[in-house]
Amino acid sequence: MGRDMLNTMKYISTVPFSGLFNWCVQYLNDSKIAFSKAYPMMRIGEFLKRNKTAVSIEDNKTYKRVTIRVRNGGVVLRDELTGENIGTKRQFMVSRGQFILSKIDARNGAMGIIPEYLDGAIVTQDFLAYDIDKSRVNPQYLVLVSTTKQFIDFCQSCSNGTTNRQRVDEAQFLNIKVPVPSLEEQNNLVEEYNKLITIADKLVKESMKIDSNIAQYFNESIGLKQNSNRVQLLSFIRFADITTRWDTFATSNKISAYVPIYPLGNYIVNIATGTTPPTSQKEYFNGNIKFYTPSDITGEMYLTKSERALSQKAIDDKKARIFHKGDILFVGIGSTVGKVGIVQDNLVSSNQQITGFTLNKELICPEFVFYYLHYHKKLTTAERSKTTLPIVNQEKISNIPIPVPDMSQQLAMVKQINKMRDKILSLQKVSIENRIQALKNFEYQIFL
Repeated sequence: MGRDMLNTMKYISTVPFSGLFNWCVQYLNDSKIAFSKAYPMMRIGEFLKRNKTAVSIEDNKTYKRVTIRVRNGGVVLRDELTGENIGTKRQFMVSRGQFILSKIDARNGAMGIIPEYLDGAIVTQDFLAYDIDKSRVNPQYLVLVSTTKQFIDFCQSCSNGTTNRQRVDEAQFLNIKVPVPSLEEQNNLVEEYNKLITIADKLVKESMKIDSNIAQYFNESIGLKQNSNRVQLLSFIRFADITTRWDTFATSNKISAYVPIYPLGNYIVNIATGTTPPTSQKEYFNGNIKFYTPSDITGEMYLTKSERALSQKAIDDKKARIFHKGDILFVGIGSTVGKVGIVQDNLVSSNQQITGFTLNKELICPEFVFYYLHYHKKLTTAERSKTTLPIVNQEKISNIPIPVPDMSQQLAMVKQINKMRDKILSLQKVSIENRIQALKNFEYQIFL
């Protein structure tokens, strides 16, 4: 064979006709999907039949609308609206047990089965709903196959393909062949998967119960109670019972405890709200100083990670607020108002949605304050502005009533809660491991 022919062969690849599941060149070149040959292969279109039950939206009726979470997050209720508030008047009705995918987000794993409570819901033409031939395929088996990383990679090739469209190509999707064991084997695979998922779910419930017990333990340790009084035209309060504030918040959201209750501001040494340096100045970003936003505050006590970072120049030019180790960062603006965390680094910064404050550590333990704020959000954000964008500013943070036992009791409570939280983390870790193992076991059976 000549040198020219050898060079040409580098650009030629062959595919057995029996393995030619899709005629798309990009799919054949890029797809890493490699199903096991232990089971017979079948086109998806052989057991899925498109269902197009059209619905004309009526103004005086209420409709459930569907959305699909990406990465195998499931099919869930988007919202319920009357027809007059739905712009697209021609939609499609879905039924429980149908397989559904999003044309736009199929490449991100947005597929699943319509649950019973969404029977009769509606979707736009951007969703594809199919009746499943259950004599051939267990619906959950289909979902497991279709939400594996390998299958999602295939959907990405379908979406981009030769036409460079963002929506999945339905014909290509239905033409892919997948392994279809006997129903008995499918049921066994699903059962094995569900065993580990059931264990994982049980562990999550246990962790949630412990989390609920923490709030109960905190309250019982200091006798904390919140007394929400009914609104009355005239009410009387004894002068001896007014310890800190005279306003309606103090009377309508009154709390009681075995220990003294004071405004949080009594223990704050310094308080400031973050700011964002001018984004046009690139030299202020991508340094090594953590820059916290609300999404970085996830419920963990100590803050250790941030998506963004600032440079020292942003600090030197006084374009950013700085906070120090032991300070508490409080989300004061937005839908997640009330989230808190304790700074772990010697120096960090935050955006304008976050207020940070330094505590007098001789009088109050930062970890005690964290647990109080974390487990009592309804109380600590009760003064938020009743607007589209909830706000708890510096003054309102300072006015949060907090019950304060002596330091020895604070430390004892923190120690006990730490143990309970460690147990939660342990349960969550094992739960995640079970979910990962369940998927690995399944994929081992259907992929090479």
